[in-house]
Amino acid sequence: MKASVTLMVQGTTSDAGKSTLVTALCRWLQRQGVAVAPFKPQNMALNSAVSADGGEIGRAQAVQAQACKLPPHTDMNPVLLKPNSDIGAQVIIHGHAVGNMNAVAYHAYKPTAMQAVLASHGRLREAYRVVMVEGAGSPAEINLRQGDIANMGFAEAVDCPVILIADIDKGGVFAHLVGTLELLSESERARVRGFVINRFRGDIALLRPGLDWLEARTGKPVLGVLPYLMDFHLEAEDAIDARQPGKQGERHRVLVPVLPRISNHTDFDPLRLHPQVDLRFVGPGQPIPPADLIILPGSKSTRRDLAFLRANGWDLAIARHLRYGGKLLGICGGLQMLGRRIDDPLGLEGDAGGSDGLGLLDLHTRLEADKQLRLVSGRLSLEGAAVSGYEIHAGVSSGSALDEALVILDDGRQDGARSADGQVIGTYLHGLFEAPEACAALLRWAGVREVEHSDYRALREREIERLADLVEAHLDTDRLRALCEL
Repeated sequence: MKASVTLMVQGTTSDAGKSTLVTALCRWLQRQGVAVAPFKPQNMALNSAVSADGGEIGRAQAVQAQACKLPPHTDMNPVLLKPNSDIGAQVIIHGHAVGNMNAVAYHAYKPTAMQAVLASHGRLREAYRVVMVEGAGSPAEINLRQGDIANMGFAEAVDCPVILIADIDKGGVFAHLVGTLELLSESERARVRGFVINRFRGDIALLRPGLDWLEARTGKPVLGVLPYLMDFHLEAEDAIDARQPGKQGERHRVLVPVLPRISNHTDFDPLRLHPQVDLRFVGPGQPIPPADLIILPGSKSTRRDLAFLRANGWDLAIARHLRYGGKLLGICGGLQMLGRRIDDPLGLEGDAGGSDGLGLLDLHTRLEADKQLRLVSGRLSLEGAAVSGYEIHAGVSSGSALDEALVILDDGRQDGARSADGQVIGTYLHGLFEAPEACAALLRWAGVREVEHSDYRALREREIERLADLVEAHLDTDRLRALCEL
């Protein structure tokens, strides 16, 4: 095999399109028979996935692995930060938590984290022809430049070229690109080999004078302009995607309370995109309106989020919802909230202590130091529908409610619970709605009489293929091939 090449995508801002462009380039290279792997040195996100080697990585890297037609691996995201407060986060190295750190402590820890980053990158370089890297945030954050491992600090360490992407839809795209370059060092500016402009609407001829000016001003080429996609879906790295696709006819109302430390809200993407579902996120201070189904989501700080739920009066709204015959589902932290008690004696998610749950299921949860990380499959006790997903939780639950399990797993374990009246169910499984059979069974339980077929995993694959088509149609593929030394 020829020597491996590393190519990095950095953005002028968060949400500029880094994850999307890396996913597109991964599938574009994979189509050509190039052995390519995704890589993100450091990720800060509460949307995560379980890797094939039994660790935890950012959700975006799992999607990028799919674009490469590879199983996700912890080397693809060696450092994952999961915020559990405004100033602190759980630090995950090579898929496993090493502890909670505030910003000052993590800054001191960065040299150790960089060693993990370089070790993972080295292993990927040995195994793949191209390592396609995604940066984090912006490389021009002056306060974060010292000890940087996520952007130019990594690029300088491994000596790789960089593509800079900016979002024109928010305005100021030329200021973003030129301003970012101005704030880089001379050696860092030299690493930027071209620009990609993302989310453009309108006639490209009207943009041409600006592109010509940008190239003359910076001496760097514009590698292409990607169009704004009105109906595009790719799982969000962190921000909640609350867009409502256009749907016809009567729809089932599903509500998800947005908790401060909500995690893995990508669980709800299959429902948000389902033609028969009207899924709404309810924000802080908003009342919970009438609904057919309420889902309590996962949480990185379950006791704090439970207190927040009560402070907003949502516990009372949930009780009213159940009195009127509505259905209630809890996922992971949401399952724990449904029980009688949550204890965190080690202070894993905040101050050590315990909290009373909502008391809707007879179970008790204790948070333990060893996090449960599993890829699982099995069948729902609802209709025996096939289901698969992943577990990411520190809580260990016990109690009589677990005798009526929601999921019978292929490894012989049982997961989750069902109330005696069938109104309340809960599970530790993330990705619950991705399998078509499981999604249909859960919607029938929630009251949809005739469920239309919807295959979320096939939709995700179509969207990845669509991205690769955009690379061919709108980017300078000759220059891209040169950057990849193909």
